[in-house]
Amino acid sequence: MNKKPFNRFVIILLYVHLASIFSFAQKPTFRAIAFYSTNVERDHVQFAGDVLAFFAKLSKEKHFQFDSTSDWSNTNDEFLKNYQVVLWINEFPHTEEERRAFERYMTRGGAWLGFHVSGYNDKDTQWPWFVDFLGGAIFYTNNWPPLPAKLIIDQKNHPVTKNIPSSYRSPINEWYQWKPSPRLNKDVQVLVSLDSSNYPIGKKDIIYHGDLPVVWTNTRYKMLYMNMGHGDQVMTDPIQNRMISNALTWLGTGK
Repeated sequence: MNKKPFNRFVIILLYVHLASIFSFAQKPTFRAIAFYSTNVERDHVQFAGDVLAFFAKLSKEKHFQFDSTSDWSNTNDEFLKNYQVVLWINEFPHTEEERRAFERYMTRGGAWLGFHVSGYNDKDTQWPWFVDFLGGAIFYTNNWPPLPAKLIIDQKNHPVTKNIPSSYRSPINEWYQWKPSPRLNKDVQVLVSLDSSNYPIGKKDIIYHGDLPVVWTNTRYKMLYMNMGHGDQVMTDPIQNRMISNALTWLGTGK
C-alpha cells in the first residue's frame, strides 16, 4: 500500500476515535463494534476507511456508541459481551477460538452486519456453521472489474429498505454470486437483488445470468449481509448510504 492511502486511512481512524469519545456525552441507544483489517486487498481497505467514517458520523446523529478494532483476537466472550452489534467490514475470523466465540455471541442473541468479503466462503474456509449462518450460500463467482449495477428492492416493507426506491443505481462494486442462492432457504429473507437487466456484467470475469441476491437476512438470527464493500466508490450514493444506515439502526434497535 502506498503512503497516500495509508495516511488517509490514519486520518479516518482518528476521526472515528474522536467520534467515539464524543458519543459518551449521552447514554447510547446501543453499542456497536466494527472489526476490520489493514493487511488485506487495497480496495477493501479503502472501503473500510470510508464506511468507518460514515458510521462514526452516524453515531453522533443517531446517538449510539460506535467503536472499531483491527485486533481480531477481540472476538472473545469477554469483549463481545459489551456490544449489541458486531460488524465485519473487510475480513472474518480465522482461528477456531474466534469462530466459536462469534457463534456463541450470535446464538445468545447478538447482532451482526457483514459487508462484501466478510461473507466469503469456499472449500478452504472450513467453517460449516458460518455457511449455515449465511443461509447455505457458498461463494460461486464474481464479476470483474468492479462495475455499477441496477439493484431492485425485493422487500419494500422491511426496516432496512424503508424510504428506498423500488430500484436504484448502485455505485461501482464487485458483485458476488452464490450457489445455492440463499433465496432457496426458507429462513432467508432477501431484501435486495441485482436486476437481471445488468447481464452480462463484467469484462474479464463475466456473470451471464442467474439469481444474485445482494442484501439478505437469515431470520433465525439477528443478522444482515450486504454485498457492497469493494473500493472507494461504495459510500458515494445517498440512497445506498441510507439503506446502510437503516441496516445498523435496525440491528441495534429493532426499528
